[in-house]
Amino acid sequence: MRKWHRWLSVLFGAFLLWIAATGVLSHAASLWPTGETAAEELARTTPPAGFVCPEGWRCRPPAPQGGLAPYTGFIHHLHSGEEFGLPGTIIAILSGLALVFFTVSGMWLYVQMWRGRARRGARPRWFWR
Repeated sequence: MRKWHRWLSVLFGAFLLWIAATGVLSHAASLWPTGETAAEELARTTPPAGFVCPEGWRCRPPAPQGGLAPYTGFIHHLHSGEEFGLPGTIIAILSGLALVFFTVSGMWLYVQMWRGRARRGARPRWFWR
């Protein structure tokens, strides 16, 4: 299991780093300040007089246009692999599955080391030096 864990981490490490970085950028872009003042923001998000949201619709104010907000769609396409077509989407799916494998195999390796330490007579601790 250790050999698979190491080899797959070398293969998928760059893809997982890419997915993590674009995911952080995607959230940072939505939180980035737009530079509008509070009065301008309130005026832009207030619906016109007499406006009623139709039944079953989800009415919300338009998305902010300043800062990194215009790039959120592009960043999301990079994050999901859609920007690179079908191969990019397949790599993104495989990277997600690899992350699940790394989680399970890493826990498996940790439990094996913990059991081995207990078999040797050492005090079984959750963390050791």
